[in-house]
Amino acid sequence: MSRFMTHLNNIYQLGLKELKSLWSDKVMLLLIIYAFTANIYSSAKGVSQELHNAPVAIVDQDRSQISMRLANSLTKPYFKTPDLLEPDEATQSLDRGYHSFSIIIPPSFQKDLIAGRKPTVQLNIDATVMSQAFIGSGYIESIFNNEINEYLNRTTEPATKSRINLVTHVRFNPNMTGFWFGGVIQVINNVTMLTIILVGAAYIREREHGTLEHLLAMPLVAAEIMISKIWANGLAVLIGASGGLVIIVKVLMQVPIIGSIPLFLLASAVYLFAAAAIGIFLGTLSKSMPQLGLLIFLTIIPLQMLSGGSTPQESMPEWVQNVMMATPTTYYVKLAQSILFRGAGMSIVWPEFLAMTGVGIVFFALSLARFRKSVIQGN
Repeated sequence: MSRFMTHLNNIYQLGLKELKSLWSDKVMLLLIIYAFTANIYSSAKGVSQELHNAPVAIVDQDRSQISMRLANSLTKPYFKTPDLLEPDEATQSLDRGYHSFSIIIPPSFQKDLIAGRKPTVQLNIDATVMSQAFIGSGYIESIFNNEINEYLNRTTEPATKSRINLVTHVRFNPNMTGFWFGGVIQVINNVTMLTIILVGAAYIREREHGTLEHLLAMPLVAAEIMISKIWANGLAVLIGASGGLVIIVKVLMQVPIIGSIPLFLLASAVYLFAAAAIGIFLGTLSKSMPQLGLLIFLTIIPLQMLSGGSTPQESMPEWVQNVMMATPTTYYVKLAQSILFRGAGMSIVWPEFLAMTGVGIVFFALSLARFRKSVIQGN
């Protein structure tokens, strides 16, 4: 028992040393604060997944009642008030990026419409604004069809009735607000990035300053050094993640969190163990900070892009899905979405907890073996 307490005391004291070193590194502290405050807000709000105030230009060559009705149907908050332009002006405006959509209504549009000749309305789209381009074209088509149908038939019902009555219920995000998920996903991405960076950099800094050899000359084992770095840097990231989730996502951005935040933080603690082990493993492969930065760059991007946070894994090739099942980030994303948005409890998410813990243990064992080989044996 005394030997076990000695190990715990060594891990505790080494962890305090790591926290003091982190506290003295003001640049790293500013990075942590920025990552879990301004970075979360700007990342969630800066990329719009909804159509909002899209600029539209209309070339009305008919000047009829229905053409004016179509122009007035494009209203806020989806579209700005349309600008009535001439054909040459509309082309130049689209080229210069002043408008995202340019609609050309041909002459005799109302006359041909009433006669049943199916006139063509030309819609030009600036596809450099991809998020608005794909969503906006569908909005415009739906709005115009409803307006024309109402004008011709004096009804708001679709011209072609469906054989079924489809009633849609949207759960967990009734308004389909994109930044709700963007804020939480950015918290997850920052946890991954900062944990790997902090732990990997701490290892490289120890080796470059020569203090790692001093530690190994003491009655310490490699596992104690690794665990101390994991819990100290993981604690700093966990505090930042909890503050970012509660203060920025829940309070400032007013994203409804219906699940248990303590359960999510428990999942984050388990994930930090696995991510920190990856950071140490990358540190043992690197000879300097620049090399570590390149390895982190090559590691973090696939973890963030292929874990299911940005794109559903079901949309990816099957071999990519199989490969990502061997990474802890995949399970962490599933846990975060299930707990925070669907309100899942431990009785539902325990398989992901178990899988993430198992993957973390494997990475820790690999990192420990590499640590002993690279430092203790001098390879």
